Amino acid sequence: MKQVILGTAGHIDHGKTTLIKALTGIDTDRLKEEKRRGITIELGFAHMELPSGIRVGIVDVPGHEKFVKHMVAGAAGIDIVALIIAADEGVMPQTREHLDICTLLGVKKGFVALTKIDLVDEELLELAKDEIREFLKGSFLEGAPIVPVSAVTGEGIEEFVRTLDGIAQEVKERSTDGLLRIPIDRVFTMKGFGTVITGTLIAGKLRTGEQVEILPSGLRGKVRGIEVHNRKVEEAVAGQRTAVNLLGVEKEEIKRGDVLLRPSSCEPTQMLDVKIHYLPSSPRPLRNGATLRFHIGTSMEMATVILLGRNELAPGEEGYAQLRLSGPVVALPSDRFVLRGSAAIQTLGGGVVLDAHPERHKRFRAEVLQSLGELEMGDPASVLLLHLKRRGAEGALEGALPALTGLAPSVIKETLRGLREKGQVILVDEEKGRWVERGVFEKLGEILREELDRFHQAFPLRAGIPKEELRGKLPPETDQRLFNLLLEELEGEGVIEQEKELVRMASHRVSLRGRERKLAEEVEGIFLEAGLTPPTLKELRERVSKEGLEEVIQFLLDEGKLIKLKEDLLIHAESLGRLKERLVSYLKEKGKISTQELKALIGASRKYVIPIAEYFDRIKLTLRVGDERILRGG
Repeated sequence: MKQVILGTAGHIDHGKTTLIKALTGIDTDRLKEEKRRGITIELGFAHMELPSGIRVGIVDVPGHEKFVKHMVAGAAGIDIVALIIAADEGVMPQTREHLDICTLLGVKKGFVALTKIDLVDEELLELAKDEIREFLKGSFLEGAPIVPVSAVTGEGIEEFVRTLDGIAQEVKERSTDGLLRIPIDRVFTMKGFGTVITGTLIAGKLRTGEQVEILPSGLRGKVRGIEVHNRKVEEAVAGQRTAVNLLGVEKEEIKRGDVLLRPSSCEPTQMLDVKIHYLPSSPRPLRNGATLRFHIGTSMEMATVILLGRNELAPGEEGYAQLRLSGPVVALPSDRFVLRGSAAIQTLGGGVVLDAHPERHKRFRAEVLQSLGELEMGDPASVLLLHLKRRGAEGALEGALPALTGLAPSVIKETLRGLREKGQVILVDEEKGRWVERGVFEKLGEILREELDRFHQAFPLRAGIPKEELRGKLPPETDQRLFNLLLEELEGEGVIEQEKELVRMASHRVSLRGRERKLAEEVEGIFLEAGLTPPTLKELRERVSKEGLEEVIQFLLDEGKLIKLKEDLLIHAESLGRLKERLVSYLKEKGKISTQELKALIGASRKYVIPIAEYFDRIKLTLRVGDERILRGG
């Protein structure tokens, strides 16, 4: 069943609430103060079913200038506006402001209900129609139907319903694929049920039993029940006025302006990059640094306007800006907002969110303006690439991209698939769905090549750099999976070679020059002569105090001529190899060997015996059993 949201708009006392009651039988003025004063103060809600079967949720907004902030909250999420204009008064100040607000919030469809026709004659009625047509020129309602109606006599009610039905059939159904969001416009308690919130489900869908989160507070709760148009349902979908009964959350913990979402699907923000449309009716230019009221969804915060690329916006102009807010809000790219001042008629402008989690910008940087232009005009592929590029080596989880980009999950999935086929993005972690932009990946590869070149120049006798040391040269957000992919690609291109835990440029070859060769021969001779009782590194350094000794030692280790028994004790591979043969023969004959017997076999003190025995354990030649050792697998 198709669902649409109808919002009323118009000046105070032009008959919005009375008309809704005539249409639906529901009195949307529910407060005692509203009854006493005869005006709408708070948002009111009603519903009806059209002849075509389309279900309509109706939001009745206040018309008084003091309650325009409530009107803005109610206008969030409407599909169709009924602009209410009384025939006996015509276009009034709030009529203009409400139309501006609907325009700024991106409402595209609507019509005019010319009310109180029972109070005027035919001539005045035609004059009112002419005034309205002139007023609507250049607006999204230019050429829209004007339906004369009287809530008192019932005249025109059927035509109102037919007109609404026709427009409702033109409204594109909201996708349930989007990120679940219900901007909360009302919260109350019901005896026996507990906390209930209401709002327009502007994207996604919600089922009974689901876990939900309230932002910006971060409260978690569970959906106990859902009602749509006073009917209990198991699931609510985008485009429906929805009441949600929550478990685990108290009424006092929630307020209008909060947003209900799925847990961890979105992060609040206090800074936004936006495109501002400054209304032609604004009394003065908008200057950099101005502080205005910022309305988005059902929330309102104060915003400092940082204009980008210019110092002011003249009435009627558009421009990019960064808004720095007094408190956190929930916003996604493509969301609409309104900016208001403090005068009686105070709607000054509004616009669209381009980036909900930007960095602070310098105001006149060309690249900032260029990227905002790409976000404003770009197709899904351009938007995704831009955001992934900004995320650098950290990349982004596919599940986080809807909140980051404002795109639907299905659009993101299909776009990423296409980008991957073109080689523009890389799937780093298939299980978690983490993506990195190709340019970022290539930049990391360049860093690796530069670091390897630098290492080989500094240590020409080393076979390569340890992998963990090399990874430490990359940005800290480069995790092991991304590092491994980098190495695999560079190795596949023939740029690098990997050998166990070492990495080197494929072109790197270790070669000893004259002085270094002599030093290597001297060191190797010392270890060959010492046999199974080699000097410690400290003793070697005291005996051979020559420049380049450390590099020569590492070279001999890399070449496998020396073997490290422990941190400060090395031994020549030939000496250890001969001992290994003797040990294997001994164990094959005797079956086991004690430490004392091994000491006799080696002919050395425990200083050497224990490290040698532990080395053979480490390479899995022997297995220690109590105080004795046996051949592993023997």
